[in-house]
This record gives sequence, structure tokens and C-alpha cells, in this order.
Amino acid sequence: MSQLLSLKAEARDRAGKGASRAARREGLVPAVIYGNKAEPTMISLNANELWKILNKGHFMNSVVEITLADGSKERGLPRDVQFHPVTDRPLHVDFLRVGADTKVTVAVPVRFVDDTLSPGIKRGAVLNIVRHDIELSCPADSIPDEIVISLQGLDVHDSVHISSVSLPAGVEPTIKDRDFTIATVVAPSGMKSDEAAAADAS
Repeated sequence: MSQLLSLKAEARDRAGKGASRAARREGLVPAVIYGNKAEPTMISLNANELWKILNKGHFMNSVVEITLADGSKERGLPRDVQFHPVTDRPLHVDFLRVGADTKVTVAVPVRFVDDTLSPGIKRGAVLNIVRHDIELSCPADSIPDEIVISLQGLDVHDSVHISSVSLPAGVEPTIKDRDFTIATVVAPSGMKSDEAAAADAS
């Protein structure tokens, strides 16, 4: 499961572009925590601390515990990060406030393993990834870091569907009306030509 991240923050009294520019000049990144039937909380984050956490990965599907200067704490799930178009430095962050029973929707990356145990790939086939991540509904305190899918036993023309993926307890895909494809084992052009020739000869 994704780890709980921590950030320190200062309360912001003012909103608007002018206040945001002033915060950035002081090395801070404006942010807001909203949702869970409470008033939005405007905060400022240390730009360097935020940058370090962003570079670790998994930021968008990790709950962040935000500690304010007065000692109060809020937990939020990052919903949007705005970046500078030239420097790529963060300009603003939106957090969705989460409670103990909050269910959230997140896009969780997929990682494929056991490619050496796939007969198709060993014969020269290629893994065609249809979905690099899966949108999941899950408890805020049980967000998976990634979904690991084994390719063991997959041959040419085989596919991986969501029905064959084991998800953690309480976690389910947001798409429920179809058994969608995540990846397929595809024959390269040379193998396709051999298969076609064999079919013509039979």
C-alpha cells in the first residue's frame, strides 16, 4: 500500500493571484485542502520539501499528512498539481481532504513481471500495453502503490483482462460494465508472416 507522506505547511490568510505570487517569492507553494464537508483550508508549502516528495514518485496516489504551524493536522489526497511551463517547478497543489472512511478514486500504475515465463514473449512476441494504469476505487488508507501482473504462461494472442487481476481487499475498478483489456501478447511482423504462410499451406 502507498505510504503516508508528510509535509509541513503555513496557513494562508489571502487567496488570489497577488497573494500566490507573494508566497512563491518567499519560496512557498500555495495549496488548498477541500472536501469532506468542511470549509477549504488555504495553506502554503515549502517549495523544496514539496519538490523532493514529488521526485520520489507515487505522489498523486498517496495520502499526505499536512501539519500546520499551530500543530493541527489534515490528511489530503493530491488531486492536481500545476507546474511552471518552463521550469517545471510546482506552482499550486489541490488536496482532497480525507477521513477514516473516505473512499477515493485514483489511477494506479501497472507493472508487469515474469516476462521470461511467457511462451509468447520467449518466441519473440511483444507485450502491447493497452492500459499503463487502472482507475480504482479504494479506501484512502489502502491505496495500492502499483498493480503487479504476471505474464507467466501467456502465449501469442493471449490477453490480460481485469477479471484475471487480483486486487487488494476493498479495492475495485471504477469500470464495472465490461471486462476491459489491460495488455495483449502480439506477434511481431515476422512471426505474423510465418503464421500466415503456415495457414495457407494447411
